[in-house]
Amino acid sequence: MLKKVGIWGTGAYLPERIMTNKEFESMVDTSDEWIVTRTGIRERRVAAPEEAVSDLSAIAGARALEAAGLAPEEVDLVIVGSCTFDTYLPASACLAAWKMGARRAAAFDLETACTSFIYGCAVGAQFIATGMYRHVLVIGAEVLSKFLDYRDRNTCVLFGDGAGAALLGPVEEGGFKAFDLGADGSGGGLITVPAGGSRMPASAATLEERQHYVKMNGKEVYKFAVRVIGDASQRVLDRAGWRQEEIDMLIPHQANLRIIDSAAKKLGLSMEKVALNLDRCGNMSAASIPVALDEVVRAGKVKRGDRLLMVGFGSGLTWGSMAVEWNPGQR
Repeated sequence: MLKKVGIWGTGAYLPERIMTNKEFESMVDTSDEWIVTRTGIRERRVAAPEEAVSDLSAIAGARALEAAGLAPEEVDLVIVGSCTFDTYLPASACLAAWKMGARRAAAFDLETACTSFIYGCAVGAQFIATGMYRHVLVIGAEVLSKFLDYRDRNTCVLFGDGAGAALLGPVEEGGFKAFDLGADGSGGGLITVPAGGSRMPASAATLEERQHYVKMNGKEVYKFAVRVIGDASQRVLDRAGWRQEEIDMLIPHQANLRIIDSAAKKLGLSMEKVALNLDRCGNMSAASIPVALDEVVRAGKVKRGDRLLMVGFGSGLTWGSMAVEWNPGQR
């Protein structure tokens, strides 16, 4: 018999440096008004030169363990979701586990860009449900600032750095009620870093052509996101047996305020029931949802028994959603 699985504790970390929209005015043809009007972003966090994904992950992960009252040695598995890993080898999850003292944990990376945290929770929950592991730490972390072309106003103003984490464990009641995951590789070119992999290995030419930075077709991604975020939300609600009016909190991927507003309207939710940090953090990709989750939890905006809907989309193209009945801290 499969065990019920839930979130025992959350944690997050945001780099110290705050970069406002005003700073971009000397780099590209843009303005604070232009950015805010089109995205809802006012500022974002930027990692220090010496900070990489494993560093941010270790801090967020340690904070999630502290919230759950769990020692690092009790963690069985660490999953880090990102698209800006420290290196190709080794996995950033291995480094993060070591840095936080989770020395007996298995570890691996997962890459579905902005959807990585939801994919990570779906994967991690299965290890616990089957009884293979008891404690799984799922982390979403990004340092996208190091992969942005600061000559391209369509991408450089959008993203921020950060990390969020959730400690998963068995629960008696509540927890994860349903997941919905999907992918469409035909849209793989809409959000991509073209060079550096086996398709286009790094060379003097790829560096000169600036092919190691994030490239995005914003208009097509926007159309995809507006459609898929509503569809994925409704499918997971159907699987959980929930009605739209039973949602206590929507925690969406923080990509664009207009996309989030569209999702809330489709679900019949007021913005008071939507977790938002886009204006302060920008699009943190894999870190977006777990950081927003940690913020509402620590602010006391989520109480035991609340029904949470988390939904995201990203490069791949990928999408995912999960329905969670909040019941943390069980042993």
